[in-house]
Amino acid sequence: MRETERARARAVIDLAALKANVRALRGKAPGAAFMAVVKADGYGHGAIPCARAAVEAGATWVGTATPQEALALKAHAGLPDDVRVMCWLWTPGGPWREAVEAGIDVSVSAEWALEEVVGAAEAVQKEAAEAVQKEAAEAVQTAAPVQTVARVQLKADTGLGRGGSQPADWAGLVRRALEAERAGHVRITGLWSHLACADEPGHPSTRQQLDRFREMVTYAEAQGVRPEVRHIANSPATLTLPEAHYDLVRPGVAMYGLSPSPDLGAPADLGLRPVMTLTAPVALVKHVPGGHGVSYGHHYVTPGETTLALVPLGYGDGVPRHASGAGPVLIGGKWRTTAGRIAMDQFVVDLGGDDVEAGAEAVLFGPGDRGEPTAEDWAQAAGTIGYEIVTRISARVPRVYVGG
Repeated sequence: MRETERARARAVIDLAALKANVRALRGKAPGAAFMAVVKADGYGHGAIPCARAAVEAGATWVGTATPQEALALKAHAGLPDDVRVMCWLWTPGGPWREAVEAGIDVSVSAEWALEEVVGAAEAVQKEAAEAVQKEAAEAVQTAAPVQTVARVQLKADTGLGRGGSQPADWAGLVRRALEAERAGHVRITGLWSHLACADEPGHPSTRQQLDRFREMVTYAEAQGVRPEVRHIANSPATLTLPEAHYDLVRPGVAMYGLSPSPDLGAPADLGLRPVMTLTAPVALVKHVPGGHGVSYGHHYVTPGETTLALVPLGYGDGVPRHASGAGPVLIGGKWRTTAGRIAMDQFVVDLGGDDVEAGAEAVLFGPGDRGEPTAEDWAQAAGTIGYEIVTRISARVPRVYVGG
């Protein structure tokens, strides 16, 4: 973008705040390694810049949902060699071979997945052996060696009911994984699970899940599994449940400065600072009479003579349409709300007769220190959670990185 060009909208990402959040979260679990979760393009903040910043602040693992996300990090993030990358959302026919060669830790919840990753490792090992024989015969070295043993983490379903092996199937998965490890195809690097209700303090399922995880880990280790890491702690568990920290914690949304739940407190109460600030310049200000319909369906009609401001952001940019008539915006130093339907590319704000210039800054959300709304305010207006508000901001809103 040229210096004379002003963006239609922008999301400012404060990497200094992200690093401070990582350090604060590490302080909550000083005996555990730290996995920076950057799935969904870093919860909308940008996976690669956020992964780099988190590693600078002490993260030694990076976590993604999909293998494509993990492979992109390996190819483009330039992370130190000793930083591990893990991904956990696999489907049949996924890029197992590429993950094996890249040294990515892959999650396995069922025997079909183990069979696919073992098959990928066998293929890599066979090709590597043939390459070594050819190089020996020709007395040359044609390529750098690749990883040939799959790094596998076994996932236990301790009660969330999504991914993971049910306790009834755990013995068979552990047995087959150990057979593959003895055959030299895999290395069992982790045992892990995920909590369902850690964001609800005192929820009985959390204790039940922790007990079940301990039992399933104990069984696997009794059979001979020697994992590098055992982990179950997400953001709320990192903040509030020391007994869940084990060898590794996996903060996601908290790393970006959002509270996992209002029940746990606001970000400042948790020592966190929101990382994203979403703004746009006002595109148009005009005077209208009373009784003037605003936006599609005329769900808002001006109660009297007033001024309207047009903000060039809409649901095509990730602004939730469900917040129509309720989404908060800071314009001209005052907190205001959207008037009428939020459209694909724009929405309107009733300034109540105030005047601002076209080009004035409209702040949808940020840390809140200037009196602006926060992502949580938008979440309440839309009937959702802060996670969704930041993650849904689309790629057509440019990210501007500061503090990096």
